[in-house]
Amino acid sequence: MLNMAKSAVARLKQKKEKKKVVLENDFAGIKAGQLMLVGTPQMMDTYIRKIPSGKTKTMHQLRNELARRNKCDATCPVSTAIFVRIAAQAALEELEGGTPLREITPFWRVVAPEDKIAGKLNVDKEWIRHQREAEQ
Repeated sequence: MLNMAKSAVARLKQKKEKKKVVLENDFAGIKAGQLMLVGTPQMMDTYIRKIPSGKTKTMHQLRNELARRNKCDATCPVSTAIFVRIAAQAALEELEGGTPLREITPFWRVVAPEDKIAGKLNVDKEWIRHQREAEQ
C-alpha cells in the first residue's frame, strides 16, 4: 500500500487544538517568559474568511490580533506561516476541484505576492496580485 501525502483540504479539516506555551527561551523575536499562542489551520482559515473583501492584513497583523484575542503576548510565527499555507493550498485545491472563487478562503487578503509564502504556493504570484486588485 502506498503512503499518500494528505491533501491540504484534509490537513485543514484535521482536528487540532490551539496551545498556549510559556517560552523558556527566546524564540523568533518572542522573549522567554512570554505566553505564545500556537494556533491551528482552522483558526487561520476562519480568521482569513472574516477579512472583508477589499481589505488586507499582514501576517504580523494576523499574529498580533490572534494573540490579543487569545490573551497571549504573541502568536508563533513559524506555525502561523505553516497553517496559513495549509489554508491557502486547501483553497487552491478547492478552486481546482470546481468550487467557485467566491466560496474559497480568500488567502490573498493575508498572503501578498511579495511574501515568502506566496512563492511556496501552487499559484503564480501574479494571480495573487490580480485577486487583490480585483477587490479594490
